[in-house]
Amino acid sequence: MFSLLATLFGKRNPVGWTEIYVQELEAARQFYETVFEVKLQKLESPTDDPIEMLMFPGNPFQAGSPVALVRMDGVSSGVGGTVSYFSCRDCAVQQQRFVELGGTVEREKFSIGKHGYIALVKDLDGNLIGLHSMR
Repeated sequence: MFSLLATLFGKRNPVGWTEIYVQELEAARQFYETVFEVKLQKLESPTDDPIEMLMFPGNPFQAGSPVALVRMDGVSSGVGGTVSYFSCRDCAVQQQRFVELGGTVEREKFSIGKHGYIALVKDLDGNLIGLHSMR
């Protein structure tokens, strides 16, 4: 599947950036750093507006989409129709961490056939997040 996507869209993933809007940036930082065992990095606001951003580790020039937590006045968090999927070794592990840290499970880990498994979870701000793994 991924080789087909690379052929259709070139070497880069067609999703260029993903933002997860939150209301309490520090609580969201602790939540995501614990769930995914990563360290988020502060990004400077790209405008003069008061925007706070924390970026997940990664290389924006490789396959996959860079992801940032964003707190911006006047922008609400929660389900908005777009789901970003985080790659995991076994999405059941991160699904359980969401629950342990106060998130909720919308749909428990299930098979998507030869493409692996996914789970749908909500974070502390009600954002719907997808988890994907091959096992």
